[in-house]
Amino acid sequence: MDLLNCPTCGKIYLNHSVRDVCDECYRKEEADYDQVYRFLRKRENRAATIETIAQTTGVEENLLYKWVRKGRLHAAQFPNLGYPCDRCGKLIREGKLCESCTTGLKEELSLFEKEKTRHEELNKAVYYSQDQRKK
Repeated sequence: MDLLNCPTCGKIYLNHSVRDVCDECYRKEEADYDQVYRFLRKRENRAATIETIAQTTGVEENLLYKWVRKGRLHAAQFPNLGYPCDRCGKLIREGKLCESCTTGLKEELSLFEKEKTRHEELNKAVYYSQDQRKK
């Protein structure tokens, strides 16, 4: 157990590793969650987007993203819910990166590995006429 500052309000709280905010903010988050869930349970609201939910309920978008990321609001039940990709901000439903960012990172890593291999090969092929240790 650690003493931490609440990321929402800044108060000091005892971290139990179950909650990531103080008790006061946790109670407010739970009340907001109940409000959002009641809104989404209505058939006509199940296809609502994060922006629509935030405007209608008054709950912050970041809190909605947090719940989707943690699995409290299931993207399978609500098709227009997601959270932003950590790299580009595109809305995704699982993981941390969207498909295009994942592909881009793999390509960059592949190019880096090729360049590293090429650099190592160039260093092997260098011929020194004098012993480098004597300098």
